[in-house]
Amino acid sequence: MTRKEENDISRPLATFSKNIWRDRFPSFSSIDDSVFDSLTKEINPLKEKVKDMLVASTADPIENVKFIDTLLRLGVSYHFDCDIESHLERIFNSQPNLVAENDLDLNSTSIVFRVFRQYGFRISCSVFNNFMDNNGKFKKGLIDDVRGMLSLYEAAHLRVHGESILEEALAFTKANLKSLAVKSSSHLEKQITFSLDQPLNKCPPRLLARTCISFYEEEVSRKETLLKFAKLDFNRLQLLYKQEIRHIARFWKEYNFSTELSYARERFVEAYTWMNSLHFEPHYTLWRILLAKTLTLISILDDTFDAYGTPQELQSFINALKRWEIGALDELQDYTKVICKAVLDVFHEIDEEARKEGRSFCVPYAKDAFIGLLNNYLAEVKWRTNDHVPTFQEYMNVAMRTSTFDPIMTISFIGMGATAGIEAFKWLQSEPRIMTAANIIGRIMDDIASHEFEQLREHCPSSVECYMNQYNLSEKDAWEELEKKLEDAWKDINEECMRPATIPRYLLVRPLNIARVSYLFYKHGDGFTHPDPYVKDDILALFVDPIPI
Repeated sequence: MTRKEENDISRPLATFSKNIWRDRFPSFSSIDDSVFDSLTKEINPLKEKVKDMLVASTADPIENVKFIDTLLRLGVSYHFDCDIESHLERIFNSQPNLVAENDLDLNSTSIVFRVFRQYGFRISCSVFNNFMDNNGKFKKGLIDDVRGMLSLYEAAHLRVHGESILEEALAFTKANLKSLAVKSSSHLEKQITFSLDQPLNKCPPRLLARTCISFYEEEVSRKETLLKFAKLDFNRLQLLYKQEIRHIARFWKEYNFSTELSYARERFVEAYTWMNSLHFEPHYTLWRILLAKTLTLISILDDTFDAYGTPQELQSFINALKRWEIGALDELQDYTKVICKAVLDVFHEIDEEARKEGRSFCVPYAKDAFIGLLNNYLAEVKWRTNDHVPTFQEYMNVAMRTSTFDPIMTISFIGMGATAGIEAFKWLQSEPRIMTAANIIGRIMDDIASHEFEQLREHCPSSVECYMNQYNLSEKDAWEELEKKLEDAWKDINEECMRPATIPRYLLVRPLNIARVSYLFYKHGDGFTHPDPYVKDDILALFVDPIPI
């Protein structure tokens, strides 16, 4: 097909904003490795001192847990994961009544509860019974304890189904924190404002670190060694991330996507941000790049199926790609040939790296998940073409898959070494509850944020339209019902992260992280399609602006 013939076909084109990051991450510049090495040398002795602080804190179990909380918030807990797990397991097993035995205040109780829950320990929500009145409500006098209220609010986000006391805690704190912020010091007001917008359990790890380092710097009781360690570690990783983004920029430029596929969003920085939230640890650098390339291609494919391709073109593309061989390109004559070549190349990279690590057995799972995603994209195209409005459940059965998380999570597991053996991939294929929950969060939040923009052109209905249509509801009422489903999905994730778990906690954190970045990108609007104003400042803080030392 010629370019003119392509252009003559009626297509449901969208008008997307331009890439706002081109000048920030030029594709053919590089970072001086000596700067990274210099920071590493400066960090190493500080790391040992912080480890000594962690060991010293074990003299008091409560202080030990609080210090672990500080490490978590500052984004440096990954350096001490094994030690932290060991400390918490020892405390949990040897002192099951830790809170009751120490007569803790609301702030300390909430921190202990949240940290144990965050690491999957089944600490009971009954630890908050002491703060309830005879009517089953939280005591009014607690409102004067601003830090306690903020900590209780954060703890309540670790609730699971059936924990009415934590439902009450969330309602109680949300009803009061906004007014408490105005009456508090500017330091505490900033923390409350951030938490109301981005609760800790819904916050991607590096954004949490960036924000909490600035908060910690204002704490009177801060430990200067720990603060410096956190700052240097953040800046060191930021240098690594910048280099990785340049790899993705180069990938985009080498395939000339801006010209060849001008209808598609140029969102490789946003795609990288998602994958950085999934795996932020430095040793995942190679797999972060491969995952970001994959998600960049998925973004292009999303636009191709949503806003360009005809059903015939798209079916031909799927038929060619699922052969997974370079000869498949001969079957394609149009723009899909460019995409197919890029997908085959990236999967060849994935295959090569998996082979080097003795993990070739994983790759077919990723290919199956990828083709599954495309088949579900095509199902949505057919709905659009046939003007079909599915029931809400019919829609979700397909649209949960087009949240893109299944192939992304499968590829991420490939890069996680022996921790993710063949059982982990079989587990992923079994549609585990935590993945269903993450898919629900990704899909519904995306739909709520983007459905008005998408309905400006010919587009398949979203969960919002399907719910309104099936239950004869207003848009506002449909939103409220969908918000309840989102909260249920978060409870499912919390429950699935509890011990004993089917697979290692280290793997379970990944669906949680992808739900967290969904929340970041879609909480105020479609931050992937429209990064400015929704996530621009966050991306600047993560990858552009270093923390002043």
